[in-house]
Amino acid sequence: MLRNKSLVLLLALVLVVSFVVAGCGSKKTEQAAPTAPAKEPMTITYNLGTEPETLDPIMHTGKPESTVLGALLEGLTRYDVNHEIKKGSGMAEDWTISPDGLKYVFKLRKNAKWTNGEPVTAHDFEYAWKKLLAKDTASEYAYQLFYLKNGEKYNAGEAKAEEVGVKAVDDYTLEVELEAPTPYFIGLTAFTSLYPVNKKVDQANPDWHTKAETFVGNGPFKLVAWEHQQKLEMVKNPDYWDAATVKLDKVIMTMVESYDTELTMFQNNELDIGENPPLQEVKRLIADGTATVLPDPSTYYYIFNTQKKPFDDVRVRKAFTYAIDRKSIVENVTQAGQKPALAFVPFGFPDATPGADYREVGGDYFKDNDVETAKQLLADAGYPNGKGLPEIEILYNTSEGHKKIAEAIAQMWTTNLGAKVKLTNQEWGVYLDSRDQGNFMVARAGWGPDYADAMTFMDMHVTGGGNNDSFWGNKEYDRLIKIAKENADPAVRIKAMHDAEKIMMDELPVIPIYFYVNVNLYKPSVKNVAVPPFGAYQEFKWAYVQK
Repeated sequence: MLRNKSLVLLLALVLVVSFVVAGCGSKKTEQAAPTAPAKEPMTITYNLGTEPETLDPIMHTGKPESTVLGALLEGLTRYDVNHEIKKGSGMAEDWTISPDGLKYVFKLRKNAKWTNGEPVTAHDFEYAWKKLLAKDTASEYAYQLFYLKNGEKYNAGEAKAEEVGVKAVDDYTLEVELEAPTPYFIGLTAFTSLYPVNKKVDQANPDWHTKAETFVGNGPFKLVAWEHQQKLEMVKNPDYWDAATVKLDKVIMTMVESYDTELTMFQNNELDIGENPPLQEVKRLIADGTATVLPDPSTYYYIFNTQKKPFDDVRVRKAFTYAIDRKSIVENVTQAGQKPALAFVPFGFPDATPGADYREVGGDYFKDNDVETAKQLLADAGYPNGKGLPEIEILYNTSEGHKKIAEAIAQMWTTNLGAKVKLTNQEWGVYLDSRDQGNFMVARAGWGPDYADAMTFMDMHVTGGGNNDSFWGNKEYDRLIKIAKENADPAVRIKAMHDAEKIMMDELPVIPIYFYVNVNLYKPSVKNVAVPPFGAYQEFKWAYVQK
């Protein structure tokens, strides 16, 4: 509309000038010098793959939402283009940590503004963090701030807001007190759920995050258009504190769910970046250099609803877990170098000994494709050769890739266990609601790290946890996670996590399937798009297009 409106005004101006010249009776006119063509805005078009469930940083849970929010907002810290956090990388210019590791003092930069022109203050962080923790908010990620002193008690209604360990001392000083030393806390401050929220805006309009017209951010880009189920458009934020670093003028995020359509758009130059090449094309795209494979320390898995029959019986859960041939899935279905997952925490996280990998030390917890054991367990549970089993439903969010994996697993369960299996797909937001409400038997899931510690894969499974969609609980598991969170000794805390993972992999509320890799399609002209290992979303702050 703006382009059309500008054209009308230009024509009108030309006509007025023509009449003025004619009225003056001029017999001789000079030819106007040709104007230089307008500079084409530097734009990247990226396929987000779905409509975001929410753009409220306090309530979001998924990768699509993190990708958008990472462009529009910024926390105390930010991973740089080399995937490192340094002082001055985000809203905090500097910070100090007490010798006992319990108190942090963050000094906020004074040149940071919200897109409505207001300054970003420590009060915005205090407000957002306490809202994330508030019981009435019911955020699934509230547990990420249980590290704060009295954070968990406040969430449970056992402490007051003013007793929580976060306080704005003044507009630009934020004091944080923890329950126990947390070596990865600085990394956690870059996480999207810990972003600030403009206190005045949120109190005046709690739905500010639902429209482009009312969205207020503090990141490198600002939201200018949101066509639901179609696309998001954002432009460079001129008021961003580090605007000089941002080279892109515009980022367009489409919401195409079809892998085939995404590839076609990429090949037709309608997309610069895609994340979901069709599985049957992955090998070819990698071989010819079209697709780029990046490390991704994340786990693809299925969730059992442990409150519903037959998966309330651990023997049945084990049978269905053991009856999957993961090697076949990664070699014949996903085909991008994924590794079969025979544990929950992926490779890439430190163990107690410097240089050691948590997964390598922990090893595997069960055998892949252990069909004979699976059959015996199912028979022991009262379902010999699958007789008496109800129809098993696999729920997944709409995606051709998830469908192909579900089809392969369904066939394995039918062949190996005699189970009758039904597949059900739902759109992203509906699917997340179904998981949260327990409206499923088996559901697809994926989990990536929020910070550089194995705990990011472990504390989600505690009894009653916000992201514990299996509804499983184990008191000893909870006790071990508590030990790991409260102890600063790496040997003690890592051992507690290994012991806890062993319990989880014995009771199997989830089915590990494979450890991810990140397969992306990038146009050769696209440069400097960062993909942080913790979050694994596309980061556009440093990106540019080389013509």
